[in-house]
Amino acid sequence: MKENKICVKSGIDNIRDYSYLFKNKRIGLVTNITGIDKNYNSTVDIINELYNLEILFAPEHGLRGENQAGEKVNDYIDEITGKQVISLYGDKKDPSDEDLKKIDVLIYDIQDLGIRYYTYIYTMYLCMKACSVNNIKFVILDRINPLGGQLIEGNILDHKYDSFVGMLPIPNIYGLTVGELANYINDIEEVNCDLKIVPIRGWERGITFYETDLPWIPPSPNIPTLDSALIYAGTCLFEGTNVSEGRGTTKPFEIIGAPWIDCNKLSKSLNENNDILGVYFRPVYFVPEFSKYEKKLCNGVQIHIKDYKDFLPVRTAINILYTIKKLYPDEFKFDIQSIEFKYNFFNHLAGCDYILNNSLDYIYKKFEYDKEKFEKSIINYILY
Repeated sequence: MKENKICVKSGIDNIRDYSYLFKNKRIGLVTNITGIDKNYNSTVDIINELYNLEILFAPEHGLRGENQAGEKVNDYIDEITGKQVISLYGDKKDPSDEDLKKIDVLIYDIQDLGIRYYTYIYTMYLCMKACSVNNIKFVILDRINPLGGQLIEGNILDHKYDSFVGMLPIPNIYGLTVGELANYINDIEEVNCDLKIVPIRGWERGITFYETDLPWIPPSPNIPTLDSALIYAGTCLFEGTNVSEGRGTTKPFEIIGAPWIDCNKLSKSLNENNDILGVYFRPVYFVPEFSKYEKKLCNGVQIHIKDYKDFLPVRTAINILYTIKKLYPDEFKFDIQSIEFKYNFFNHLAGCDYILNNSLDYIYKKFEYDKEKFEKSIINYILY
Protein backbone atom coordinates (compact mmCIF):
# COMPACT_ATOMS: atom_id res chain seq x y z
CA MET A 1 0.00 0.00 0.00
CA LYS A 2 1.36 3.41 -0.94
CA GLU A 3 1.87 5.73 2.01
CA ASN A 4 -0.07 8.96 2.09
CA LYS A 5 2.54 11.66 1.63
CA ILE A 6 2.02 15.40 2.03
CA CYS A 7 2.26 17.21 -1.30
CA VAL A 8 4.99 19.83 -1.07
CA LYS A 9 6.49 22.01 -3.78
CA SER A 10 9.98 23.44 -3.35
CA GLY A 11 10.98 26.80 -4.77
CA ILE A 12 12.24 25.24 -8.01
CA ASP A 13 8.81 23.66 -8.59
CA ASN A 14 7.26 27.15 -8.43
CA ILE A 15 9.88 28.99 -10.47
CA ARG A 16 7.68 29.57 -13.53
CA ASP A 17 5.40 31.75 -11.40
CA TYR A 18 8.37 34.07 -10.79
CA SER A 19 9.59 34.50 -14.36
CA TYR A 20 9.53 38.26 -13.92
CA LEU A 21 12.66 37.89 -11.77
CA PHE A 22 14.62 36.08 -14.46
CA LYS A 23 13.29 36.97 -17.90
CA ASN A 24 15.86 38.76 -20.07
CA LYS A 25 18.39 38.56 -17.22
CA ARG A 26 21.84 36.98 -17.16
CA ILE A 27 21.65 34.25 -14.54
CA GLY A 28 24.23 32.77 -12.18
CA LEU A 29 23.32 29.65 -10.19
CA VAL A 30 24.68 28.22 -6.95
CA THR A 31 23.50 24.65 -6.55
CA ASN A 32 24.54 21.03 -6.09
CA ILE A 33 23.14 17.52 -6.46
CA THR A 34 20.15 18.35 -4.23
CA GLY A 35 19.00 21.03 -6.65
CA ILE A 36 16.18 19.09 -8.33
CA ASP A 37 12.44 19.43 -8.82
CA LYS A 38 9.84 16.83 -7.79
CA ASN A 39 10.45 14.90 -11.00
CA TYR A 40 14.20 14.65 -10.37
CA ASN A 41 15.01 17.22 -13.04
CA SER A 42 18.16 19.20 -12.22
CA THR A 43 17.79 22.87 -11.32
CA VAL A 44 20.79 23.46 -13.59
CA ASP A 45 18.96 22.02 -16.58
CA ILE A 46 15.66 23.75 -15.74
CA ILE A 47 17.25 27.19 -15.43
CA ASN A 48 19.36 26.57 -18.53
CA GLU A 49 16.23 25.68 -20.55
CA LEU A 50 13.98 28.48 -19.26
CA TYR A 51 16.36 31.41 -18.92
CA ASN A 52 19.76 32.78 -19.85
CA LEU A 53 22.08 30.76 -17.60
CA GLU A 54 25.56 32.27 -17.82
CA ILE A 55 27.62 30.73 -15.03
CA LEU A 56 27.47 28.04 -12.33
CA PHE A 57 28.94 28.07 -8.83
CA ALA A 58 29.83 24.90 -6.88
CA PRO A 59 29.87 24.65 -3.05
CA GLU A 60 31.58 21.97 -0.91
CA HIS A 61 31.26 18.47 -2.49
CA GLY A 62 30.97 19.96 -5.99
CA LEU A 63 28.13 20.77 -8.37
CA ARG A 64 27.08 17.15 -8.79
CA GLY A 65 28.29 15.74 -5.45
CA GLU A 66 31.58 14.35 -6.73
CA ASN A 67 33.85 15.51 -3.86
CA GLN A 68 34.28 14.14 -0.33
CA ALA A 69 34.12 16.35 2.76
CA GLY A 70 36.89 18.92 2.90
CA GLU A 71 38.18 18.15 -0.59
CA LYS A 72 39.09 21.19 -2.66
CA VAL A 73 36.68 21.81 -5.53
CA ASN A 74 38.29 23.09 -8.74
CA ASP A 75 36.85 25.25 -11.53
CA TYR A 76 35.77 23.27 -14.60
CA ILE A 77 33.27 23.11 -17.46
CA ASP A 78 29.99 21.31 -16.80
CA GLU A 79 29.74 18.48 -19.34
CA ILE A 80 25.95 18.65 -19.68
CA THR A 81 25.40 22.40 -20.14
CA GLY A 82 28.86 23.44 -21.32
CA LYS A 83 28.76 26.26 -18.76
CA GLN A 84 31.71 27.31 -16.63
CA VAL A 85 31.61 26.08 -13.03
CA ILE A 86 33.33 28.35 -10.51
CA SER A 87 34.36 26.70 -7.24
CA LEU A 88 33.27 28.29 -3.99
CA TYR A 89 35.10 25.66 -1.94
CA GLY A 90 38.73 25.96 -2.88
CA ASP A 91 41.04 28.94 -3.09
CA LYS A 92 38.03 31.23 -2.75
CA LYS A 93 34.76 30.94 -0.87
CA ASP A 94 32.70 33.66 -2.56
CA PRO A 95 32.07 34.95 -6.09
CA SER A 96 34.58 37.55 -7.26
CA ASP A 97 33.59 40.95 -8.61
CA GLU A 98 34.65 39.68 -12.04
CA ASP A 99 32.33 36.67 -11.73
CA LEU A 100 29.39 38.89 -10.80
CA LYS A 101 29.96 41.31 -13.68
CA LYS A 102 28.75 38.50 -15.96
CA ILE A 103 25.29 38.27 -14.37
CA ASP A 104 22.27 40.29 -13.24
CA VAL A 105 20.75 37.73 -10.85
CA LEU A 106 22.32 35.04 -8.66
CA ILE A 107 20.08 32.08 -7.76
CA TYR A 108 20.73 29.76 -4.81
CA ASP A 109 19.12 26.30 -4.68
CA ILE A 110 20.59 23.80 -2.20
CA GLN A 111 18.84 21.48 0.26
CA ASP A 112 20.00 22.52 3.71
CA LEU A 113 19.77 20.49 6.93
CA GLY A 114 19.05 23.30 9.39
CA ILE A 115 22.33 22.56 11.18
CA ARG A 116 25.00 25.16 11.93
CA TYR A 117 28.11 23.21 10.88
CA TYR A 118 26.84 22.60 7.35
CA THR A 119 28.98 24.74 5.03
CA TYR A 120 26.31 25.44 2.41
CA ILE A 121 24.73 28.20 4.49
CA TYR A 122 28.06 30.03 4.63
CA THR A 123 28.36 29.80 0.87
CA MET A 124 24.91 31.40 0.79
CA TYR A 125 25.91 34.07 3.30
CA LEU A 126 29.10 35.01 1.44
CA CYS A 127 27.19 35.11 -1.86
CA MET A 128 24.68 37.48 -0.27
CA LYS A 129 27.49 39.78 0.85
CA ALA A 130 29.11 39.72 -2.59
CA CYS A 131 25.77 40.47 -4.26
CA SER A 132 25.17 43.36 -1.89
CA VAL A 133 28.53 44.95 -2.78
CA ASN A 134 27.93 44.46 -6.50
CA ASN A 135 24.22 45.40 -6.59
CA ILE A 136 23.18 41.96 -7.83
CA LYS A 137 19.75 40.53 -6.98
CA PHE A 138 20.02 37.33 -4.90
CA VAL A 139 17.16 34.83 -5.25
CA ILE A 140 16.71 31.79 -3.02
CA LEU A 141 14.64 28.87 -4.25
CA ASP A 142 13.48 27.82 -0.81
CA ARG A 143 13.39 24.24 0.46
CA ILE A 144 11.96 22.76 3.63
CA ASN A 145 13.87 22.27 6.83
CA PRO A 146 14.12 18.46 6.62
CA LEU A 147 14.12 18.05 10.42
CA GLY A 148 10.72 19.74 10.60
CA GLY A 149 11.71 23.27 11.53
CA GLN A 150 10.48 23.09 15.13
CA LEU A 151 13.56 21.77 16.91
CA ILE A 152 16.02 24.43 18.10
CA GLU A 153 18.92 23.17 20.19
CA GLY A 154 22.41 24.07 21.28
CA ASN A 155 24.35 27.25 21.89
CA ILE A 156 24.52 30.39 19.78
CA LEU A 157 27.94 30.58 18.14
CA ASP A 158 30.37 33.08 19.61
CA HIS A 159 31.85 35.15 16.75
CA LYS A 160 35.28 34.53 18.30
CA TYR A 161 35.07 31.05 16.76
CA ASP A 162 33.98 32.10 13.28
CA SER A 163 35.09 29.65 10.57
CA PHE A 164 33.60 27.92 7.56
CA VAL A 165 31.90 25.40 9.89
CA GLY A 166 30.31 28.24 11.86
CA MET A 167 30.10 31.85 10.76
CA LEU A 168 26.74 33.04 12.07
CA PRO A 169 25.31 33.62 15.57
CA ILE A 170 22.86 30.73 15.42
CA PRO A 171 22.38 27.52 17.47
CA ASN A 172 23.61 24.06 16.38
CA ILE A 173 20.05 23.29 15.22
CA TYR A 174 18.36 26.52 14.18
CA GLY A 175 14.89 25.47 12.98
CA LEU A 176 14.66 27.66 9.86
CA THR A 177 14.52 27.13 6.12
CA VAL A 178 17.38 28.67 4.11
CA GLY A 179 14.99 31.37 2.93
CA GLU A 180 14.03 32.25 6.49
CA LEU A 181 17.67 32.16 7.57
CA ALA A 182 18.66 34.43 4.68
CA ASN A 183 16.01 36.99 5.63
CA TYR A 184 17.21 36.84 9.23
CA ILE A 185 20.92 37.25 8.55
CA ASN A 186 20.29 39.88 5.90
CA ASP A 187 19.08 42.06 8.78
CA ILE A 188 21.06 41.01 11.85
CA GLU A 189 24.39 40.84 10.00
CA GLU A 190 23.48 44.02 8.09
CA VAL A 191 24.16 42.41 4.71
CA ASN A 192 21.44 44.50 3.04
CA CYS A 193 21.43 42.57 -0.23
CA ASP A 194 18.53 42.74 -2.71
CA LEU A 195 17.00 39.46 -1.54
CA LYS A 196 13.99 37.57 -2.93
CA ILE A 197 12.62 34.22 -1.73
CA VAL A 198 10.73 31.89 -4.09
CA PRO A 199 8.65 30.11 -1.42
CA ILE A 200 7.72 26.52 -0.65
CA ARG A 201 4.09 25.49 -1.04
CA GLY A 202 2.28 22.86 0.98
CA TRP A 203 4.70 22.66 3.90
CA GLU A 204 3.95 23.49 7.52
CA ARG A 205 6.29 23.46 10.49
CA GLY A 206 6.59 20.07 12.11
CA ILE A 207 6.45 18.18 8.80
CA THR A 208 9.73 16.30 8.29
CA PHE A 209 11.17 15.42 4.93
CA TYR A 210 10.02 11.80 4.96
CA GLU A 211 6.41 12.87 5.52
CA THR A 212 6.44 14.73 2.21
CA ASP A 213 6.38 13.50 -1.38
CA LEU A 214 9.70 15.22 -2.08
CA PRO A 215 12.55 13.02 -3.37
CA TRP A 216 15.40 12.61 -0.87
CA ILE A 217 18.84 13.19 -2.36
CA PRO A 218 21.78 12.83 0.08
CA PRO A 219 22.99 16.44 0.43
CA SER A 220 26.57 15.29 0.98
CA PRO A 221 28.39 11.93 0.80
CA ASN A 222 28.15 11.24 4.53
CA ILE A 223 24.49 12.19 5.05
CA PRO A 224 22.74 9.31 3.26
CA THR A 225 19.47 9.36 5.25
CA LEU A 226 17.31 11.63 7.37
CA ASP A 227 18.38 9.69 10.48
CA SER A 228 22.03 10.38 9.69
CA ALA A 229 21.18 14.07 9.23
CA LEU A 230 19.38 14.26 12.57
CA ILE A 231 22.11 12.44 14.49
CA TYR A 232 24.79 14.46 12.68
CA ALA A 233 23.36 17.56 14.34
CA GLY A 234 25.08 16.31 17.49
CA THR A 235 27.81 13.89 16.50
CA CYS A 236 29.44 16.28 14.04
CA LEU A 237 31.18 17.54 17.19
CA PHE A 238 33.18 14.30 17.21
CA GLU A 239 35.03 15.55 14.13
CA GLY A 240 36.97 17.81 16.50
CA THR A 241 38.11 14.87 18.67
CA ASN A 242 40.21 11.73 18.27
CA VAL A 243 37.02 9.61 18.26
CA SER A 244 35.79 8.43 14.86
CA GLU A 245 32.43 9.87 13.81
CA GLY A 246 31.87 6.88 11.53
CA ARG A 247 33.24 8.32 8.29
CA GLY A 248 34.38 5.46 6.13
CA THR A 249 31.53 3.21 7.31
CA THR A 250 28.01 2.66 5.99
CA LYS A 251 26.62 4.58 8.99
CA PRO A 252 28.51 7.90 9.17
CA PHE A 253 27.64 9.94 12.27
CA GLU A 254 25.37 7.15 13.54
CA ILE A 255 28.44 5.15 14.61
CA ILE A 256 31.17 6.55 16.85
CA GLY A 257 34.20 4.86 18.36
CA ALA A 258 37.96 4.33 18.59
CA PRO A 259 40.42 1.42 19.00
CA TRP A 260 40.89 2.21 22.70
CA ILE A 261 37.17 2.18 23.61
CA ASP A 262 35.42 -0.84 25.19
CA CYS A 263 32.14 -0.90 23.25
CA ASN A 264 30.21 -2.90 25.87
CA LYS A 265 31.35 -0.68 28.72
CA LEU A 266 30.48 2.48 26.79
CA SER A 267 27.07 1.28 25.62
CA LYS A 268 26.12 0.15 29.13
CA SER A 269 27.12 3.50 30.63
CA LEU A 270 25.17 5.47 28.00
CA ASN A 271 22.03 3.32 28.15
CA GLU A 272 21.95 3.86 31.92
CA ASN A 273 22.22 7.65 31.54
CA ASN A 274 18.87 9.24 32.42
CA ASP A 275 19.87 12.50 30.70
CA ILE A 276 19.69 10.78 27.30
CA LEU A 277 16.22 10.09 25.91
CA GLY A 278 14.78 8.53 22.77
CA VAL A 279 17.77 6.42 21.72
CA TYR A 280 19.45 3.08 22.28
CA PHE A 281 23.22 2.58 22.12
CA ARG A 282 24.20 -0.73 20.57
CA PRO A 283 27.81 -1.90 20.99
CA VAL A 284 29.55 -2.24 17.63
CA TYR A 285 32.90 -3.07 16.08
CA PHE A 286 33.82 -1.35 12.83
CA VAL A 287 36.75 -0.71 10.51
CA PRO A 288 36.67 2.68 8.70
CA GLU A 289 37.64 2.46 5.04
CA PHE A 290 38.95 6.05 5.18
CA SER A 291 39.28 9.02 7.56
CA LYS A 292 40.17 8.49 11.24
CA TYR A 293 41.55 5.04 12.13
CA GLU A 294 41.54 3.96 8.49
CA LYS A 295 41.69 0.15 8.22
CA LYS A 296 41.87 -0.20 12.03
CA LEU A 297 39.40 -2.08 14.22
CA CYS A 298 37.37 0.32 16.34
CA ASN A 299 35.05 -0.28 19.30
CA GLY A 300 32.08 1.98 19.74
CA VAL A 301 28.32 2.37 19.64
CA GLN A 302 25.64 2.80 17.04
CA ILE A 303 22.96 5.34 17.91
CA HIS A 304 19.48 3.97 17.21
CA ILE A 305 16.64 6.50 17.41
CA LYS A 306 13.65 4.95 19.21
CA ASP A 307 11.55 8.07 19.82
CA TYR A 308 12.01 11.05 17.51
CA LYS A 309 10.00 13.35 19.79
CA ASP A 310 12.27 12.79 22.79
CA PHE A 311 15.59 12.64 20.95
CA LEU A 312 17.78 15.73 21.36
CA PRO A 313 20.82 15.30 19.09
CA VAL A 314 23.14 17.88 20.65
CA ARG A 315 22.35 16.95 24.25
CA THR A 316 22.89 13.29 23.35
CA ALA A 317 26.25 13.96 21.69
CA ILE A 318 27.44 16.12 24.59
CA ASN A 319 26.61 13.32 27.02
CA ILE A 320 28.50 10.79 24.92
CA LEU A 321 31.54 13.10 24.85
CA TYR A 322 31.47 13.61 28.61
CA THR A 323 31.09 9.88 29.19
CA ILE A 324 34.07 9.05 26.97
CA LYS A 325 36.14 11.77 28.64
CA LYS A 326 35.32 10.26 32.05
CA LEU A 327 35.95 6.64 31.02
CA TYR A 328 39.11 7.32 28.99
CA PRO A 329 40.80 10.45 30.42
CA ASP A 330 44.26 9.47 29.13
CA GLU A 331 43.20 8.51 25.59
CA PHE A 332 40.46 11.02 24.74
CA LYS A 333 41.64 14.23 23.04
CA PHE A 334 39.62 17.27 21.97
CA ASP A 335 42.28 19.98 21.77
CA ILE A 336 43.33 19.05 18.24
CA GLN A 337 44.93 21.91 16.31
CA SER A 338 44.64 22.52 12.58
CA ILE A 339 46.23 25.15 10.34
CA GLU A 340 42.74 25.87 8.97
CA PHE A 341 41.47 27.13 12.32
CA LYS A 342 42.60 29.85 14.70
CA TYR A 343 41.63 27.80 17.76
CA ASN A 344 41.25 24.05 18.12
CA PHE A 345 38.79 22.44 15.71
CA PHE A 346 36.44 21.27 18.45
CA ASN A 347 35.86 24.80 19.76
CA HIS A 348 35.10 26.05 16.24
CA LEU A 349 32.54 23.28 15.78
CA ALA A 350 31.10 23.88 19.24
CA GLY A 351 31.11 27.64 18.68
CA CYS A 352 32.32 28.17 22.24
CA ASP A 353 35.03 27.08 24.68
CA TYR A 354 32.97 25.81 27.61
CA ILE A 355 31.81 22.43 26.28
CA LEU A 356 34.02 19.71 27.80
CA ASN A 357 35.52 22.43 30.02
CA ASN A 358 32.50 22.99 32.28
CA SER A 359 29.75 20.99 33.97
CA LEU A 360 26.82 19.48 32.09
CA ASP A 361 24.43 21.49 34.28
CA TYR A 362 26.13 24.69 33.14
CA ILE A 363 25.83 23.63 29.50
CA TYR A 364 22.13 22.74 29.85
CA LYS A 365 21.43 26.20 31.30
CA LYS A 366 23.38 27.89 28.50
CA PHE A 367 21.49 25.86 25.89
CA GLU A 368 18.14 26.87 27.35
CA TYR A 369 19.12 30.54 27.62
CA ASP A 370 20.40 30.63 24.02
CA LYS A 371 17.34 28.79 22.73
CA GLU A 372 14.94 31.29 24.29
CA LYS A 373 17.03 34.20 23.04
CA PHE A 374 17.17 32.85 19.49
CA GLU A 375 13.46 31.96 19.36
CA LYS A 376 12.57 35.54 20.26
CA SER A 377 14.95 36.96 17.66
CA ILE A 378 13.52 34.97 14.72
CA ILE A 379 9.78 35.55 15.31
CA ASN A 380 9.47 38.13 12.54
CA TYR A 381 11.35 35.98 10.00
CA ILE A 382 9.14 32.87 10.04
CA LEU A 383 7.56 32.36 6.62
CA TYR A 384 5.74 29.06 7.12
